[in-house]
Amino acid sequence: MRVLVGYATAHGSTREIAEHVGARLERYGLEVDVRELARVAAPAAFDAFVLASAVHGQRWLPEARAFVAEHAPELAAKPVWLLSVGMPDALRCPWRLLASLQPPLLVEELADRVSFRDHLVVSGVIRDDHLPLFGWLALLALTRGAGDYRDWDRIDAWADGVGRVLTTLPAPTGRRRRASSGARA
Repeated sequence: MRVLVGYATAHGSTREIAEHVGARLERYGLEVDVRELARVAAPAAFDAFVLASAVHGQRWLPEARAFVAEHAPELAAKPVWLLSVGMPDALRCPWRLLASLQPPLLVEELADRVSFRDHLVVSGVIRDDHLPLFGWLALLALTRGAGDYRDWDRIDAWADGVGRVLTTLPAPTGRRRRASSGARA
């Protein structure tokens, strides 16, 4: 099974998470391509998709939204998982409580175009130099500060769930399934 782990990133954190998820899926014997969504030429060549985007302004990045809009027919016919990388774990209370309401809003505009099996929202990395002055002031007021807020255990558990599902699906038509369908040690 050929899986695209496609991503849209602003500062590299989402790319690193996508690469990590891709490596995790390879442990399940899956053929994985990790690519920037803006550079995916032939999505029909993939049997499943993990689509990841950084979140800015409570929305996926434009290139991720454009990929879903342009390739909705190919995505509709295959298994899809969504991964949003924002900063919910960096927020102070009460903002952190409000962030728990965000996941459905992040993919609301995508849900009209593609059905997906699961959607994970995780935090990424934020550095002072990622932000203009206003953003830096908001960072001070709303968050616990700059830092790496990625929860690798949570990301691994989610990726393992994706891998387990993909290895139980029937082999794609016209391709032979690899001999090993279980996890590799």
